[in-house]
Amino acid sequence: MGMIIKTDVAIFFSARIAFKILKTITLSARSKVSTKELHRHFHLRRIEQRRCVHGPDCKSSLMSHIERSNIPRPSRHHCRAISPLLVELLVRYRGTMDDWDPLFLDKLADRGFQVTIFDYSGLGQSSGTPSYNPGALAKDAVELIQALELGKVVIGGWSLGGIAAQVVLAQAPQLLSHAVLIGTTPPGQLVKPGETLFYEMARRDNDFEDFVNLFFEPASKNSRATAERAWARLALREGNRGPQVPVEWAAQQLGDGPKNPVFPVEAVLQALKSTTIPVLHLGADHDIVFPVENWYALSSQLPTLTLVSFPRAGHGPHMQYPEAAANHIAAFISA
Repeated sequence: MGMIIKTDVAIFFSARIAFKILKTITLSARSKVSTKELHRHFHLRRIEQRRCVHGPDCKSSLMSHIERSNIPRPSRHHCRAISPLLVELLVRYRGTMDDWDPLFLDKLADRGFQVTIFDYSGLGQSSGTPSYNPGALAKDAVELIQALELGKVVIGGWSLGGIAAQVVLAQAPQLLSHAVLIGTTPPGQLVKPGETLFYEMARRDNDFEDFVNLFFEPASKNSRATAERAWARLALREGNRGPQVPVEWAAQQLGDGPKNPVFPVEAVLQALKSTTIPVLHLGADHDIVFPVENWYALSSQLPTLTLVSFPRAGHGPHMQYPEAAANHIAAFISA
């Protein structure tokens, strides 16, 4: 794999995908999201595979992806890229953007999505004051959509990020075309709370066994095998890796044990009941954090909700089934 380094951009080339790391984006009054300086930087990446309208054999397809990096596009014909579908993903509790499975991101890019991932304010490599208040995380997401001038996007969120994505849907529906939620909880009273084991693991540094117990199904040999592969994929990313979320700080935000409700915001529940925005939830049959049964209990009240549940899986279904998850998302968006 070759690599071109710019002052503020690193682009990794492979046969199938261009992986672009945007070091920082500064939000200020000029970004149209505030009337005063915000004094912070978001660290983000954008992943996409741009395809030319002339077909997969067009040799200028990759160049059209990187023309914003001052690399000239070939002049053999007037080539234009097919417009990508824009996805912004909000990460889980104690996660940074380095905790997104790269294979899942690649599979989304293969299906024509331009994916933006980022670190929340004050966490990872983003500056600012850290918070796990879903409203603050939603504010980060909205400000990035506006600062990057993305227009309407597919908002996606995993776990805590899925809670924040629901807040975005309630507060700024004009910015969204769809919502994709992964392993998260609906607002309101739950029919099944999470397990105590999660709260124990959330208060310590985690090893591979914790990884399996949290994101996969430890009783399944197949699930454990996919966990080993996902663990290895995440370990491959070493360069430019941001700092982890401090365990002690994160535990203080979480509380001592399962709560019911976890997300007691009636306004968001009402927004889900009245929205016209299509909502997809990708869940698993054994999510120890946010049991999928809570979505099924509400499904008759949520008119735009589509539910997909993966078998013998845990809190990270998109890591156990990265291709199937990307396929479900692509089919949902194109429906």
